[in-house]
Amino acid sequence: MKINKVLKVILTVLFNVITIFIFIFLIIAIYGFIQVNIQKKEYVDIFGYTFFEIQTGSMESTLNIGDAVIVKLTKNISENDIIVYKSDNNYITHRVIKIEDEKIITRGDNNTSNDEPITRNQVCGKVCKIIPNLNSIKRTFSSPIVLIAIFITITLIGIAIFYKPKEKMEGK
Repeated sequence: MKINKVLKVILTVLFNVITIFIFIFLIIAIYGFIQVNIQKKEYVDIFGYTFFEIQTGSMESTLNIGDAVIVKLTKNISENDIIVYKSDNNYITHRVIKIEDEKIITRGDNNTSNDEPITRNQVCGKVCKIIPNLNSIKRTFSSPIVLIAIFITITLIGIAIFYKPKEKMEGK
């Protein structure tokens, strides 16, 4: 009897945590959708941060194709920072090699030559966190089979927590 109560408490906490994470994820997704599709912003701004996915191998082995970077939106950068900047309608993630007055020289870690100089106005921000291989995680969680399994698991946990069997009435 005691084990059932402990199990029920654990399942309730687990269910609540999963529900909160799903709720937070949905709020962020809706907020991002509004910013990009309705407000016509070029990228999502969540409390001064955004994220980009790495598309090329110019920063290998520091950043690999499919990695994601969380970027602090700032113009306050220093030499050796990895930054994201806009050039010809493309967002580029490269390392700052040199800052000379208003010119910023960048280069990909895997490249042999410097990029064309940029200005601070082109800088979106600096990379503060790297999430390796996000592309694999994204593919996994966008698979219908995985989504169905998650939905069934959450449903079964909810049923296990909230299901109360009817008590048999004596004398009838």
